[in-house]
Amino acid sequence: MRIARFRWWHIEQALPIEEDLFGAERWSAEMFWNELANDHFYLVAVDDADQLAGYAGLALVGSPERPDEAWVQNIAVRRDAQRRGTGRTLLTSLLDEATRRGARRTLLEVAVDNAPAQRLYAGYGFEPVGIRRGYYQPSNTDALVMMRDG
Repeated sequence: MRIARFRWWHIEQALPIEEDLFGAERWSAEMFWNELANDHFYLVAVDDADQLAGYAGLALVGSPERPDEAWVQNIAVRRDAQRRGTGRTLLTSLLDEATRRGARRTLLEVAVDNAPAQRLYAGYGFEPVGIRRGYYQPSNTDALVMMRDG
């Protein structure tokens, strides 16, 4: 498994992963283009067959010299590549980047019914700090907001 910067040519491979994992709540190509155009920090995990196994993104909020916050935008791992440490590696890489850039805290949103992801994030020091009612559309699923210092 190799970690690299997410580039525009990865979008085509990310879309089927989005469809499979998130269905109607998947991100569109335009959403990925927007993230890259806004210079958010995105990574990909590429498997030994040079196929996209996963991806993750981070947005920094505040001044470029000292961001107030970093937000984990998404983490997705292809189903047949799950439970091999890919998600953990991507998350660790995002957290390292947030620290490198001096973010004071890192936040994320996760579906309230996604207990495995919540446990993963808790293992990295994230704690629940709020709920966003009906955040995920069209299912109207609530999002749990989690935060960690640094």
